[in-house]
Amino acid sequence: MSILDVKVIQDYIRMCNDGWLQGWHERNGGNLTYRMKPEEVEECRPYFQKPGPWIDMGVSGINLAGEYFITTGSGKFFRNVILDPEHSIGIVEINDRADSWRIVWGLEGNAKPTSEFPSHFMNHSVRSKVTNGKCRVIYHAHPPNLIAMTYILPLSAREFTRALWKSATECPVVFPDGVGVVPWMVPGGTEIARATSQVMEKYDVAVWAHHGLFCSGPDFDTTFGLMHTVEKSAQIYNLVMSSGQG
Repeated sequence: MSILDVKVIQDYIRMCNDGWLQGWHERNGGNLTYRMKPEEVEECRPYFQKPGPWIDMGVSGINLAGEYFITTGSGKFFRNVILDPEHSIGIVEINDRADSWRIVWGLEGNAKPTSEFPSHFMNHSVRSKVTNGKCRVIYHAHPPNLIAMTYILPLSAREFTRALWKSATECPVVFPDGVGVVPWMVPGGTEIARATSQVMEKYDVAVWAHHGLFCSGPDFDTTFGLMHTVEKSAQIYNLVMSSGQG
């Protein structure tokens, strides 16, 4: 037995690989975080290493104090997660002030959590609060059709929601609250983290203009399905517009 035999780790790795196979993660693009259930932490605890030092995040979310997250690594490639998980992903613990993390497993070779971990953390904090703790997954990817739409449509929640809802009949069912939009900002900092968390107080989908998509959900299947549905609707929209039938 190893930690790679634990179901939650297997499910996490599968989602990373599914995203790679969709073509949403060029080079080291995108990131995935999962807030672990207490019983999952206990399954993995026997494989924890000596904890690393506490690292300040620059943001805080007190409702997540003491939580554990599985995260992709900074600069790591989604295509390598299934091949070399120990170097590509890791588990981090949050301190009791909910403003710092430390590595307890994985991210070997002095790797660190994704540079967008502050954005993920703040969004976990918001989505956990508004869903009474049900939300556990934050997924960021670079689906090309959705990104292309951000160069065409006005960057507003209304415009994007209407375009996506009209393009595929499943959309009002899959994301009935619509989608939010974050204007272009430099990724990886506290500014975009705060802007995205404000959007996700209302939506479980946030469009990052000219960059990608943030989705949240209670589990891997639901969150991946949400990303997949939004991107397929965006593809239909772009096909219709490019055929001159817009």
